[in-house]
This record gives sequence, C-alpha cells and structure tokens, in this order.
Amino acid sequence: MTEPTFTQQDIEILNEETLYSGFFTLKRIQFRHKLFAGGMSGTVTRELLVKGAASAVIAYDPTRDEVILVEQVRIGAYNPKLTSSPWLLELIAGMVEEGETPEGVALRESEEEAGVQVENLRHALSVWDSPGGVLERIHVFAGKVDCSLAQGLHGLADENEDIRVHVVSRETAYQWVCEGKIDNGIAVIGLQWLQLNYQRLRTEWGS
Repeated sequence: MTEPTFTQQDIEILNEETLYSGFFTLKRIQFRHKLFAGGMSGTVTRELLVKGAASAVIAYDPTRDEVILVEQVRIGAYNPKLTSSPWLLELIAGMVEEGETPEGVALRESEEEAGVQVENLRHALSVWDSPGGVLERIHVFAGKVDCSLAQGLHGLADENEDIRVHVVSRETAYQWVCEGKIDNGIAVIGLQWLQLNYQRLRTEWGS
C-alpha cells in the first residue's frame, strides 16, 4: 500500500477564527501546505464545520439474518423540489460527547434509538465525513442483537428525537442500498461492510 506523501506536520496554520458556535461550530481557517512539486502553497482559506466524532452501529442478528435500521427526519435532506423523503433509513448512531468513548456511545445509542442491548461489539471501520469542509470522524461498529426485541418508537424527548425502528433482512437492506432507497453515506458504508463480512460474523457469533 502506498503511504501518503506528507504528514500532519506538513500543514502550517496561519490563522483560525470561530465564526459561529451552536449545535456545531463553524470556523474559518487559513493555512499553507507542502506541495508535491516542492515548496509551499499560497494561503488557503477554508470554512470548516466542526462536528467532532460520532459512532454508528451495524446492529445485526446472526440467527435471523436481520439488521436494525432507524428512520428519522434529517433537515439536510429537506428540499421541497425533490420527490424523495427527508425521513431517512439509517444505522443507529450518535455523537460522541466530551468524556465518552465511541464504544460507549454505540452501546448507549442502541438502547436509546432501538431499545436493544448489543453484545460482541466490534470495531468495523472509521472514516472521515467530507473532510474538505467538515471535521467529523465516524466510528462504525458491528454488534450482535436480538432483532425480535426491536420495535416501536424511540428517541429522547428532550432532544426532540422521533425515531421509528425497522427490522429488515440483511438481503433486503443491501438491496435497498443497491436501489438507492438507502442513500446516506454511513448506512451505505455499514451495510456494504456487513454484506462482505456477515458470514464471518455468523461463524463467530453463532447463527
């Protein structure tokens, strides 16, 4: 595997200012960086949405060969000119707050969003979410669940969450990815990972 040419030390931060601080933070950063041809770039200015870290869970039942999806509204998918719905089918997920671990968030969100206990939690992969303008590292886990216990409406009232749980077969979930019915990045990545690894999970967890 080819390693990246440069490291974290090959960027020079010239100026950083906070433009807005609310649910997320928006910063303006000016920086220079080393060039492939040698020397340094000119000053690059970028607005950066700082979100931090998040955890997502591929909640899989190896016995029933089913996966838990959650449905909730996402303002980023709202556009009245589109025919698609802003209510998206997603993996269980949540932000990692200060003092929390990604693993702890994965377990907590599984209870809050789907009412299930996760066993055999294992790290699947971690990815940057749109790093050209967003600072967010998403940690994706796979966990063993009993899908027969997953149903109903969930979410925290004080966070205005309104979440519906769906239990679907692994094959159906992957077909929805292929058809574009599931079209948010983390769910697509997680369900593709599951499709590649479900046989190993069923062997390790028992089916």
